[in-house]
Amino acid sequence: MSWKRTWLLGAGFFSISMTWALYNAFVPFFLDDFLSSTALIGFMMTLDNYFALFLQPWIGNRSDRTATRFGRRMPYLLLGMPLAALFVVLIPLHTSFLMLVLFMVLMNLAMSLYRSPTIALMPDLTPERQRTKANGIINFMGGVAAIIAFGAGSVLYAAHPAAPFVLAGVVTLLALLILRATIRERRDALVPPAEAGTRIRLRGELDRTTVLLLAAIFCWFVAYQGVEALFTLYGKHHLGLSESASSFSLTFFSLFFVLFALPSGWLGTRYGQKRVIGLGIAGLFLVFGAIPLADGVTSLRILLALGGLCWSCININSYPLIVATGSDRSIGTRTGLYYLVSSLAAISSPPLLGLAIDGFGYVSLFVCASAAMLLALGFLLAVRAPGERRTDVGAEG
Repeated sequence: MSWKRTWLLGAGFFSISMTWALYNAFVPFFLDDFLSSTALIGFMMTLDNYFALFLQPWIGNRSDRTATRFGRRMPYLLLGMPLAALFVVLIPLHTSFLMLVLFMVLMNLAMSLYRSPTIALMPDLTPERQRTKANGIINFMGGVAAIIAFGAGSVLYAAHPAAPFVLAGVVTLLALLILRATIRERRDALVPPAEAGTRIRLRGELDRTTVLLLAAIFCWFVAYQGVEALFTLYGKHHLGLSESASSFSLTFFSLFFVLFALPSGWLGTRYGQKRVIGLGIAGLFLVFGAIPLADGVTSLRILLALGGLCWSCININSYPLIVATGSDRSIGTRTGLYYLVSSLAAISSPPLLGLAIDGFGYVSLFVCASAAMLLALGFLLAVRAPGERRTDVGAEG
C-alpha cells in the first residue's frame, strides 16, 4: 500500500467536502431571501438529492463494470468535476429564484456523476486490512476542507457572497489535476476489473446485515444532515448570532472531527468498526440532547467540538464496514448504496426537521436529531459485522 498515494487520493474527497460544506452553510441564506418558511428552505435544500438518489447507485454500479484506458472510475471524474466547478461558481450569481434553483440542481447533478467513483477509488487501491486507516486519512482531508469552508469561507462570504463558491470551483479543478497526474488505475488498482458481461445486481447485495447497516446509516445521516443544513439558521434566529459567526461555530465540529479522524481509523482497525461506531452514536446522542441547554456561544462550541469527535468515530468506520460486508467486485455498487441512503436522509431530514422547527421552535431540531441517533444505535446493535463472524477481527480493518 502507498500511503503517499492515499494522501493524494484524499484531494478528491477534499474538494467534495469543501463544496458541500459551503453549499450547506451559505445556500440557505440565498433561499432565505425568497422564502419565509424554514420547512420550505429545508425542502429546497433537498431538490438536488432527488437526482443523486437515482444516479449515484447507478453510477457506482456502472463504474464497477467500466473498462477504459483511463480506468474504471476516472472517466466519471473527468466528466463530472469540471461541470461541478462551473455550476458551483454560478450559484451566488443568480438573479432570480428560478435561476438559483437551476444552478443548485445542475451543480449537484454534476457532483453525483463523480462522487461514488471518487470514493470507490480508495478501496480499489487499498488492501482490505488497511481501508479503515486509509479512510481516516481521506476523511482527515475532508475535515480540513470543512474547516477551511466554515472558517475562511465565512470571512470570504462577508467580503463578497460569491467568493467562497469561487474558491470551491478552483479547488475542484485542482483536485482533478492532482488525481489525473498521480493515479493510474490500470497500474495501481488492487481490485481487478469485472469480466466482460458481468452483472452486479443491486438487489443481490441487500442481505440482512447490509439492510440493517443501511438503516443505521440512514438514521445517523438524518440527524447529521438536518443539523448541518439548518444549524446556521438556528444560530441566526435562535441564538442571535450573525450569519458569519453562526457558520464559524460549525468550524469547531469540523476541527475536532479532523483531529480525531486518524485515531478513529486506528481504533476501528484495533477494536472493530462496529464497536467504535456504536460509541460515536451514543456520544452524539448525548451531545445533540445537550445543545439546547447551552447558555452561551462558548458552551455551544464546546459541545460542537465533542460532537465532532463522536462523528469521527461514526463516519471514519462506516464506509469501510459497508464495503467489508460484500465482495471486492461490488465496491462501486456498495459505495452507491451508501450514498443512496445518505441522499435519502438528505431529502427527508431538512424539510422534516424544518417542519418541526416551524411547529415547535428551534429547540426541536436537536430533539429530533437525538431521536434519530437512538434509532441508529438500535439498528447497529442488530448488525452482525464481518469481525463477529470470523476470528480475524484485526484483519478486517
